[in-house]
Amino acid sequence: MTDTLHPRNLKGNLLPDQSYFRKGKAIAQTGRSKLQNQRAGLNNQILKAMRMRAGAENLLRATNNSKVREQVLLELSYVNADLQVLKEELERLNISVEVYQHTEQTASIPLIPLGLKETKDVDFTTAFKDFILEHYSEDGADYENELADLMDLRQACRTPSRDEAGIEMLLSYFQQLGFLENRFFPSSRNMGILFTWYDSFTGVPVSQPNISLEKASILFNMAALYTQIGTRSNRQTKTGLEEAVAMFQKAAGVLSYLKETFTHTPSYDMSPAMLGCLIKMLLAEAHECYFEKLILAGVQNEVCTLIKMAQEAAKVSEIYLQVFNAMNQAPIKENIPYSWTVMVQIKSEHYKALAHYFAAITLTDHQLTPRDDEDKQEKALSQLYDHIPEGMTAMNILKDKQQRTLLGKAHLSKAILCHEEALRLSNLCSKLKQINILQDILSAFHKRALLKDSIYKKEDDFLGILVTPDIVSKTEYKAEIIPPPLSRVKVIDFFQRLGPLSVFSAKQRWTAPRKVLLTLEDGELGFILKGDCPVQITALDPLCPAAVSTKMCHNISLHFI
Repeated sequence: MTDTLHPRNLKGNLLPDQSYFRKGKAIAQTGRSKLQNQRAGLNNQILKAMRMRAGAENLLRATNNSKVREQVLLELSYVNADLQVLKEELERLNISVEVYQHTEQTASIPLIPLGLKETKDVDFTTAFKDFILEHYSEDGADYENELADLMDLRQACRTPSRDEAGIEMLLSYFQQLGFLENRFFPSSRNMGILFTWYDSFTGVPVSQPNISLEKASILFNMAALYTQIGTRSNRQTKTGLEEAVAMFQKAAGVLSYLKETFTHTPSYDMSPAMLGCLIKMLLAEAHECYFEKLILAGVQNEVCTLIKMAQEAAKVSEIYLQVFNAMNQAPIKENIPYSWTVMVQIKSEHYKALAHYFAAITLTDHQLTPRDDEDKQEKALSQLYDHIPEGMTAMNILKDKQQRTLLGKAHLSKAILCHEEALRLSNLCSKLKQINILQDILSAFHKRALLKDSIYKKEDDFLGILVTPDIVSKTEYKAEIIPPPLSRVKVIDFFQRLGPLSVFSAKQRWTAPRKVLLTLEDGELGFILKGDCPVQITALDPLCPAAVSTKMCHNISLHFI
């Protein structure tokens, strides 16, 4: 549910036929909103604990009294313990992935969405009114309605709806921030407005008087919202999977733009290293959804198709392994939720197991017949491996049942080992252990591989042991980072009544308005007027009466009354 807020016209009256932005309810009773409210509460508790720790550390440095130092050290130990508990609770919220999944999601491993960054309230009113009076020589009280609309829009952006309307609202506010930066934030002056945002992963607050922090945080939340939309997509349908792929690609695009545009953000969750890691994770999730789309309608029980699926699954595993390695780099390892790191490791093992299972099925369930295309199958099988086991060739494997069975059993054994490793990892992580759908899916695939393996264990085991060859990863999917549609949403500058932004901006210096009386002589003014209200005087003749009497300079602007 959303409430529609309407813009006002230049006189401050509501325009009933226009909806400027949609405001999400601040206390929505959805699982996602409850999590976000819990996140906000935890951030406040972390802020208080950090202030207590900073005070205790200052006292510790300032005193030499042994008894006082002993008490302070004891207090610090309690505060640090509380902080650790709070951060663990924040991690629990970050891994509450089941809340974001589609309600019918019962056959897919949960995807990881990004949580929205939380912020503190900001009051633009006093600072902007003072600046309007001082810089633009207008009464700031005349802009009460515009300021109210701005404050309402910012407040609404804290709880955007999880759909395209929510994305458009964040885009609208981001565009407004561009206008505000040009109108009210001169580079040579501190406006006295403090923006505070909390790190999405650690809850550590960052405060700056720089509007760039506000813009960067809105972009991060836009990416987070895309991931939540993608996670909510119905992955049991082709349309839902296509939507999920697109949403994760768009989220990666927003974070990529954030990484390239805002290179010095003080919050570590928006640092280049962390953003690079998150982009890898989002593209991996997009690839995972692409793979799910390939197998959605079932896999044709045919050699070349099975080999293709084995290589596609191996590619997903490889990409998640790269994400896992990126998450294990310092200082990312200390900041990203540990359960996320374990989840991507589980997915790497899971999809490696699937790759070996498809390879095993290819070998154990199929035998080359006169009707088959030998050259095509030989080529496909030879491309499955970098190195075929010693003493074997692709054609011999296809024709020799003993070699096929030997290699197939090796792949099955490898699949079982990978499934067992995935289960072991999930059981070691207390937070992942509580996600029932994850446990059920991993167990189901493990049992399927065990059942297949049991069929061949009934045969004589004279075939010996073979080291399982690695599967060459290959995919037809091209990871695409979709840039953010920053120009898609057309917005009206809240403060357009101040005049054209190209003229009336914070970087321009203005004197108080004054009237200039010009007397027309000989039918010539001696200058040219350009533009609409306010007009600009250009091409001023320095010898004309206007120049002499008013000492006007080039490019000054006049309001005609």
